[in-house]
Amino acid sequence: MTRIKIFSILFTALLYISCSKDDYKLGSDIDPFIRFNFLVKADNTPLEYPAINGSLVPQSTYENKSVKTLKIPVTLTARSLKETVTANFSAETSGAANSFSLTPVNQLSFQGSKLTDTIYVSFDKRWAAKQSINLKLETVSDPNIHIGNLNSAYPNTTFRIDLGTISTNYTFPLTQYNVKGEVGETVDFIVNFPNGFFPEEIENANIFKFQNGFEYSLTHDDFGDNRSFVTYHLTLLEDLQNDDARYESKITLINIPNYTATGNINLSIVKPIKTPRDTQAYPASKFTDPTNAFYLTYGEHWFNNNGNCSWQTFNALTFPVIVTKDDPNAILYSDKGTTNPNDDIYHDAFKIGFNVASGTNTVNSFGLKRWFSNESNSAAISPGFNITSALEFFPANGNSKTEGTVLVIPQDITIGSSATNTHIIAISGEGTYKEINNGLYEISFELKLTNDKLFGGTVSTQYRIYNNRTYPKPAALSIPCPKEVTL
Repeated sequence: MTRIKIFSILFTALLYISCSKDDYKLGSDIDPFIRFNFLVKADNTPLEYPAINGSLVPQSTYENKSVKTLKIPVTLTARSLKETVTANFSAETSGAANSFSLTPVNQLSFQGSKLTDTIYVSFDKRWAAKQSINLKLETVSDPNIHIGNLNSAYPNTTFRIDLGTISTNYTFPLTQYNVKGEVGETVDFIVNFPNGFFPEEIENANIFKFQNGFEYSLTHDDFGDNRSFVTYHLTLLEDLQNDDARYESKITLINIPNYTATGNINLSIVKPIKTPRDTQAYPASKFTDPTNAFYLTYGEHWFNNNGNCSWQTFNALTFPVIVTKDDPNAILYSDKGTTNPNDDIYHDAFKIGFNVASGTNTVNSFGLKRWFSNESNSAAISPGFNITSALEFFPANGNSKTEGTVLVIPQDITIGSSATNTHIIAISGEGTYKEINNGLYEISFELKLTNDKLFGGTVSTQYRIYNNRTYPKPAALSIPCPKEVTL
């Protein structure tokens, strides 16, 4: 490596700047300079400050296809400052001037070791094709600070935002909430907008269809500056006091102009049948290990394999269901070693679910990926592969620690092959669970899937799930089995 390259690398570390094509002066400090420092990741999304990546080069243009606020960092390359430095910038657009807003309006500020400030660009109206916003660094309060990189090839004194085609949609992150059934009880749920939204377009829009089993009111938070989701508040207006009855209301997202319902589009609010159960039986703990983010349960289902029915294996990351302290099935999992009850973690003693540890992929809940030939594994398209509240246990006599019955929690899941080809499938089922050997538990149940287009109605098959990868192979069954379908 040459002396010049070594010197440049050392100065980059000392001055806290990201990789750029700057010309450095040898034998003395470089002249301080200011420039736009907008970095883009490999997936063409911005790397937001204060995240850093020395292999990325600052860009002078960016095609924006999202409604969410865009953050444009501006960096002053210098040693720490003795006095506050301000820089003025201008903004022009080829579209309507009131279609966006800036924070700050036209002046940036740098002081001490704070050598990066950010321009926040908020989009207030839907734009037309081929519009752009042009930002330009105009003046700096300290005349010794150069505007732009110290070279002419990549000055980064201007930044152009090209406004591309917008794709706005919405989805439910969760598909079911349980209520106790008391008048005045409130459930807060979220509608996610992955690419953001324009408040004026949804403020008075009817984005829901309702199928109600009880009376409630529905309100939402003020939109504010967050354009990623909207929080809604459902408040019960009647007592649901019959413990032997199951109450359910369903809210469905519908398409409206400029917005498409995708992924999970159905949300159920349920007051389940109340069954006396001792939380100390804690059957969910037999099938989860919260200390291991990669804990698996192992399963077999009776399914078609090259024209023959046989037991076929699958596994899935398995997690407890987190609930609040006042949930009737809550059991304390951790007090986090503090006396503060507000940070305590509670789990549902009788429910488990399947999900990824992190990221946007999916697990193979109930081996469902074998049911389809062309499924997408993306959670945005097939969120139904991650069933976060999937099985519910009912201990024998309400308190058995070794056996009981199990319910596949009835719900609608969404699975598709692409964003334009998704299917809503109703799942349900029931069976039993039992300790079949010392510490080895088996869940034996029937799973039912209902969708007229895919299955011509309801199809079902037998399942076995175990809490250990070593288990006895189930005996062959003398019943028909489903086969793979094309979405």
